[in-house]
Amino acid sequence: MIRTTVTLFLVCLTYIISVNVQAQEVTIELGPDEIGLNETFSIKVTISNDKIKSYDEFPDITGFQKQGLSQSSSMNVINGQVTSTNSIIQYYKPNRKGTFTIDPFIVKINGNDVSHPGKTVNVVDPRSSQRRSGAFDAFDDLFGRETREEPEFIEIEDDAFFASSVDKSEVFVGEGFNVSLAFYMSETNQAPFQFYEPGRQLDDILKKMKPSNAWEENFNITNIQPERVTLNGKNWVKYKVYEATFFPFSDGEITIPSIAWEMIKYRVARNPTFFGSNRMEDFKTFYSSAKSVKVKPLPPHPLRNEVSVGVFQLRENIKDFEAQTGEGFSYNFGISGEGNINSISPPKTQQIHKLNTFDPNVRQQINRGAGKITGIKEFNYYLTVNEPGEVNLKDHFEWIYFNPALAKYDTLRPSAVVNVVGESKVNQAISRQRLGGLYDLIEVESNKLSYQRYKYYFSIFINLLLLASVILLAVLIIRKSNNG
Repeated sequence: MIRTTVTLFLVCLTYIISVNVQAQEVTIELGPDEIGLNETFSIKVTISNDKIKSYDEFPDITGFQKQGLSQSSSMNVINGQVTSTNSIIQYYKPNRKGTFTIDPFIVKINGNDVSHPGKTVNVVDPRSSQRRSGAFDAFDDLFGRETREEPEFIEIEDDAFFASSVDKSEVFVGEGFNVSLAFYMSETNQAPFQFYEPGRQLDDILKKMKPSNAWEENFNITNIQPERVTLNGKNWVKYKVYEATFFPFSDGEITIPSIAWEMIKYRVARNPTFFGSNRMEDFKTFYSSAKSVKVKPLPPHPLRNEVSVGVFQLRENIKDFEAQTGEGFSYNFGISGEGNINSISPPKTQQIHKLNTFDPNVRQQINRGAGKITGIKEFNYYLTVNEPGEVNLKDHFEWIYFNPALAKYDTLRPSAVVNVVGESKVNQAISRQRLGGLYDLIEVESNKLSYQRYKYYFSIFINLLLLASVILLAVLIIRKSNNG
């Protein structure tokens, strides 16, 4: 018993040492030079004494179609020395007979480039079903067997679908509606799936899906996380891949077309083995149904082409409710709620003689969550008052918007009242202001006197002189004709 334990310890120690000291070796092996039209060709990449952590796409071969990927691993113990290999195999199916050239190619394995000079493959007539000379298996490497049937991979029926959804069937112009794309699998689904290049697929999808007449607020999903949901009394796992809220600019109809979404769906071995690959990579495309949203025009209003649309509240902030004449104070007019925060414009201001308003500083915050766009936009004003008394800010500020929940226009007005004390500064304010009108022309106009009245009389005199000349000429002509 002790001897056996010592022996196992030495074997394990030898394995650990050998794994650390042996150099990693990566090889590329191609299938046979000649295959039948009903056979498969393969490219096999093998790495020794390490795992395959990452790899690039295998090359495309003219005249062949990629069929799927499989992985295998093996371990050998020779004279107490343990070695291991890991392989990944890309299968190709020929499309037609002929001679095809595989150009030199490079495959990146675990971040390192591995090259192969390529070869020529001859595809002949279909052959009878038998052992294919180009097949690989981990047991062949482990036990030295040269003949073994390829594993048979079968497709398991899945219980999954891909869907697009909208939270509203009709909206007003400027009112937001939420759009999401998600992949659903039932909790009882047995078919193995994996996402296939979701970023690239989304780029292509959004080029076709985004409406041209709407503002997009993207929720920017960076990690696809599972979410358990119940649909029609059945439990599903939802993987949301895209979510955004659209705010239409004009009335009409916005259509979300049918979306194609590709997933990696693995075929599994009919007779699984301990070594070798028990599944093969394949693909399946799911299609969502189209959706449409009706966009209604806003009711008649003088400002309907300018107002924001949403459910908003006023959040005003003022620190000093008492001010001195001629001295400034800050007032914050904040608009918060649900809607297109970017489109919120400053409030309308009514100019009051004793209140001066300067252009505001603007700050906004947008929150995306729970299928909604919420946030706040703040307009921070600097105000000065030149005359004592109470100043009701509601007489100076107002913000008109359309509330789609109530289907009517509404106005936000301040409630703050500022008590202004001190002497009147109106005259001082006027003296500091820039003089306009006649005073602006002093520097640019000529200082020579202009007699406009005499120009008028001179013009009348000339016209009378011309008229008299015409009359005199007519008289002379008449007399000459009578004398003649």
